[in-house]
Amino acid sequence: MKRIIFLFFFINLSFFANAQENVDEALAFQYYQQADYEKASVLLEKLFNQTKNDSYFELYFNALIKIKKYKESELLLKKLIKQNPDKPQYMIALGRVYQESGRAAEANQVYLEVINNVPKDENKIRQIANDFYRFEAYDLAVDVFLKGRKTLADDQLFAFDLLSIYRYKKNKPMLIQEYLNVLATLPQMLPQAQNAFASVFEDNTDYQLLQLALFKKIQKEPQLEVFTEMLIWQFIQQKEYELALRQLIAQDKRTNGNGITLYNTANTFIANKAFTTAIKAYEYILTKGTETEIYIPAKIELINAKYELAITGKYEKQAIQTLADQYQEILTAYGKIPQTLFALKKLAYLQAYYLNDLKKAETTLEDGVKIKGLQATEIAQLKIELGDIYLLSKQPWEAILVYEQVSKQFEGQVIGSEARYRSAKLNFYVGDFGYAKSQADILKASTSTLIANDALNLSLLISDNLLSKNDSLALTMYADADMLQFMNKYNEALVKLDSIDISFPNNSLTDDILMAKAKIYIKENELIKGTTALKNLITNHNTSIWIDDALFMLADILENKLNNPEEAKKLYQQLVNDYPGSMFNAEARKRFRNIRGDNVGT
Repeated sequence: MKRIIFLFFFINLSFFANAQENVDEALAFQYYQQADYEKASVLLEKLFNQTKNDSYFELYFNALIKIKKYKESELLLKKLIKQNPDKPQYMIALGRVYQESGRAAEANQVYLEVINNVPKDENKIRQIANDFYRFEAYDLAVDVFLKGRKTLADDQLFAFDLLSIYRYKKNKPMLIQEYLNVLATLPQMLPQAQNAFASVFEDNTDYQLLQLALFKKIQKEPQLEVFTEMLIWQFIQQKEYELALRQLIAQDKRTNGNGITLYNTANTFIANKAFTTAIKAYEYILTKGTETEIYIPAKIELINAKYELAITGKYEKQAIQTLADQYQEILTAYGKIPQTLFALKKLAYLQAYYLNDLKKAETTLEDGVKIKGLQATEIAQLKIELGDIYLLSKQPWEAILVYEQVSKQFEGQVIGSEARYRSAKLNFYVGDFGYAKSQADILKASTSTLIANDALNLSLLISDNLLSKNDSLALTMYADADMLQFMNKYNEALVKLDSIDISFPNNSLTDDILMAKAKIYIKENELIKGTTALKNLITNHNTSIWIDDALFMLADILENKLNNPEEAKKLYQQLVNDYPGSMFNAEARKRFRNIRGDNVGT
């Protein structure tokens, strides 16, 4: 019976002790969160003495540091170190007391002792580093990991821990060194390394650091292709496409590759408008022979790259004719089938807009509409392009007919809205401004952001410039110039635009004329003239309907053509801040963050 009573008493005593501990713990945490460290320290001291739990110790110690009880902390820690010589966290805490109380030399001596005596135990080494990490002594945590590598004789240990710290601290040289160290044994981490560098690197200097480190690695370990792959990526990030291609070809020859990596990278060159470099890449692939699986795709992409180069800026008619002949060869060899539709469309485009053979272009597209097996949307797109040819060949009623066919067949769909917009533009060209505006007003609600934006601009262009007879006559000349631009008759369009101010002084079209000229100059690759026109528009016409277009166009040129990302960043930021409703806002925000060095998943 006595044993039962004693046991009951012991159980109740334990219960009440645990209950009291829970109350003290809750109250201690409350005081700590409220920054009442004096009261928290009293309870935490009691809890730590009762349990010897390191979680209580850490809070207790931090509370003492907060209220600057350095002497009390020092005495406590020296006692704990004597009792627990195998717990380096107490030594680290003592060093922190010295550091916080202005005794830096003594603190460094303690830290050095901890680091020099790390045990031969991977988990314990990581724990010591984490103890430093918790009070933001990142460099000391790094020293622990590096010392641990030497102690355990393994240069690959703690790689992910070190990468995390280097990235957080933006220690670019060490981040580069550590990733290259890791890639030597884990080449599959290449994408992760590229993402890390893209998010941390800020300018060309950072990429030059990477380039130098890679050259050293390649010289020392030429058999490791991962370093060459990283070097190629680095050149592409720097827009050094020719250097990237040189490395790609060298790598392909060295490894007797199948050309697929080159083919994929050539597509990247195309996406970045490096057409000349892409052409060289495809031409190299073709030298590997017709038996390679990518021979035909490379041959087609080569012609397409030449096409993109030819229609970008000034061109030679003979080069265009050669391209047209190559597309015709594809159609002759394989026939006019759904798989060769791309060649037919591009052939028609060259015939109409560069070779001035509207009749051939018309026949080519009419043949395209008759191809069996095409999807309804593909036929509709051909009809829209055919309508454009009818317009160019002065058959406006035929153009209206096909535009209306498509817009009715695909009512409420993007391609239907595109056809209706073409119809509105046609009426604008011929001077029927009222009907053109009514069509544009309908399209302002289009599901296509691009068409809705274009329709809004057309509607405002008309309404803003019909306020007087002088403006109305000026708008008629502007429509003529717009038609010439549509026909790729850029010189004639510029002459017409320059004539507007002469014929109708003080008209309301100044900003519209600047935008029209800028578009022509950029199309002709006359970037200085283009940027001058855009800067004039931005500076002197800040209420223009074209202002957000001008900001984005100028920023794009500065970033991608004139290698001035910092000025581009300012313009993107201005667009984001001042024009939140612009259709360019999301892309401008993305590009701003990319230039700033944020990790945006690119």
